[in-house]
Amino acid sequence: MKKVFATLTVLAMLTFGSAAVMAEENEAVANEQPAVENVDEDAAAPADVEEVEAQEEDQAPAKEDGGVVALHKTLKIKFIEGGAGFMALTLITLVLGLGICIERLIYLSLSKTNTKALLAKVEAALKEGGIEKALEVCRNTRGPVASIFYQGLSRYDEGIDVVEKTVASYGGVQLGLLEKNLSWISLFIAIAPSLGFLGTIIGMIAAFDKIQQVGDISATVVAGGIKVALLTTLLGLIIAIILQLFYNLILYLIESLVNEMEDSSISLLDIIVEYDAAQKKK
Repeated sequence: MKKVFATLTVLAMLTFGSAAVMAEENEAVANEQPAVENVDEDAAAPADVEEVEAQEEDQAPAKEDGGVVALHKTLKIKFIEGGAGFMALTLITLVLGLGICIERLIYLSLSKTNTKALLAKVEAALKEGGIEKALEVCRNTRGPVASIFYQGLSRYDEGIDVVEKTVASYGGVQLGLLEKNLSWISLFIAIAPSLGFLGTIIGMIAAFDKIQQVGDISATVVAGGIKVALLTTLLGLIIAIILQLFYNLILYLIESLVNEMEDSSISLLDIIVEYDAAQKKK
């Protein structure tokens, strides 16, 4: 805490010091202004042009910031016009869906393994120190492929057939872990546009209620309900598209990992068969 207070104190001193320096500079400039007034208009013209250009450059970022602020205000207004209840509920599906997608992407990225290097290490470990050495290599390697290798090698004493069955069954377990929570993403992809369509129906009902109350079909009477209907549907479809893109990316990563698991499992069985044949010759 002392370090924090000391840092804040130093920042405050620097801030007030810079403010004092700027005030002194402004006073000096103000005192020099009468002398500048005596300068010819022709000589002062270029300076005026430069000042105008400088002001335009300073105002350019402000205009850009104003555009961002205007966009934010527009989105806020459209959110309220679409009905805060349905719009917020639809946004919750986006937040939850993206949270699961990000968790899956992180998990799948951490599950990637250099299978060729792992197979080479396991084969070298089998030649040097036997099954125990190979198990140690798999234990120190991260990812589903290393876990499958570990389970298969740990059943070596029970025979090659048992090793093959263990690798196949544990591969299914790892596939289930890779596909964990994907059903929730599919649910949110389906719910988001459904909520949008529900808002559409409610908006249209509100529009017809106003027509019934007023007794006249005019654009001003129907516009409010139709706007609610279109905004909720638009938000639901956008959320569904975003989650669908993430979902397909996750499926692609899972398929690539499953292919690596299957290829590396076959290679592991070949290595174990060769190792077993060499042990029997001894």
